[in-house]
Amino acid sequence: MTAPTTTTAAREGGRWIEQWDPEDEAFWKETGERVARRNLVFSILSEHIGFSVWTLWSVMVLFMGPEYGIDPAGKFFLIGMATLIGAIARVPYTFAVARFGGRNWTIFSALMLLLPTGAAFAVMEPGTSYTTFMIVSALTGVGGGNFASSMTNINSFFPLRQKGWALGLNAGGGNIGVPLVQLVGLLVIGTAGAAQPRIVLGVYIPLIVVAAVCAALFMDNLAPVKNDTGAAREAVRDRHTWIMSVLYIGTFGSFIGYSFAFGLVLQTQFARTPLQAASMTFIGPLLGSLVRPVGGRLADRYGGARITLWNFAAMAAATAVVVFASLIESLSVFLVGFVALFLLTGLGNGSTYKMIPGIFHAKALDQGMTGEAAAAYGRRLSGASMGLIGAVGALGGLGINLAFRQSFQTAGTGTAAFVTFLLFYAVCAGLTWAVYLRKVPAGPVPATETKPRLGYAEV
Repeated sequence: MTAPTTTTAAREGGRWIEQWDPEDEAFWKETGERVARRNLVFSILSEHIGFSVWTLWSVMVLFMGPEYGIDPAGKFFLIGMATLIGAIARVPYTFAVARFGGRNWTIFSALMLLLPTGAAFAVMEPGTSYTTFMIVSALTGVGGGNFASSMTNINSFFPLRQKGWALGLNAGGGNIGVPLVQLVGLLVIGTAGAAQPRIVLGVYIPLIVVAAVCAALFMDNLAPVKNDTGAAREAVRDRHTWIMSVLYIGTFGSFIGYSFAFGLVLQTQFARTPLQAASMTFIGPLLGSLVRPVGGRLADRYGGARITLWNFAAMAAATAVVVFASLIESLSVFLVGFVALFLLTGLGNGSTYKMIPGIFHAKALDQGMTGEAAAAYGRRLSGASMGLIGAVGALGGLGINLAFRQSFQTAGTGTAAFVTFLLFYAVCAGLTWAVYLRKVPAGPVPATETKPRLGYAEV
């Protein structure tokens, strides 16, 4: 295997790698690993800023006191709009990597973050109409799209045996953008006061430019990665795409939904001031982000389905603690349960994303493919399905915000919403067991088969 070559003459945009085979161990050790890790680092940086911009309004609403004239239900709907557009953006962002190149799209998608950040800087003051706030919040959805393109890009760089770690690290580093923007908000509220939201926005504008410049200087495009409309259609028809979408609603949808809503829940249900809420809001998303690569590592070692099953069971238990805390109105117990829930969403994010390439690789082996043919099929189908799974999963965040909005509007607390979430996690655990871990009675093995078919427990 020859080392990958970078040509600038063959295509517009520069830094195109024309040959790439991460499953070839000699190539991987000689050249591939170094190149893949470099792209991973700067992919994380851009995705990190994208997540910060996407969740910007989880911080902005903490600055919006009575003078803004927006009630808690209106604020939940405001952050829900950002979640919705971010989820929708993930579909086209997934296909953009192959169309324009991972490096080129990272540059463009990073620069796109200037639009919602600059717009928020212009309108963030009392007297601005609610409709204007809704439009500006919707613009931050482009930051949510960054995740899909980043994960699709990094999925192509790494071999199957390291995808859990690489995708977990990429996603976890990106997810840390959520608590970081909340920490910036805390520092601004604690030092300049709740009347200075533009300082937060002023911090991020130069960081967006840095992310775009670093992508231009240090990232690469992979020429072998191409959009495959046939693979996209096949992924849409495959039941595993939709099953994994449901499971991803339970993990990532919970993470992003809780990240948006945590501060508002503390303000609304426990009467915390903006400073008090901001001082607690970042803790859960930070821990959930840091633990995501651990979920990927555990999935690499023990199987994503096993880790995912036990994780959903633990999420149901943590949610039960949160429901109990809501009933007895104990902030300390509530925080313990909620932070545990954040940790588990992070673990589950890593394990579920590891399952996706493993499932399609297992399907290839089950169909009689071997070696590079099986690996290529797995990459093809998993790459096509990731954008859709990521988009549907992110819609779970919208569901969480709407559930909180309805719960607070009708009962004044989030208890009913948490009960709903608990039941959903129980369904996800049952689905994981039934599809990927339940032992199927062995039938007769065809004479043409040389080994037993691979199950999904190891994915």
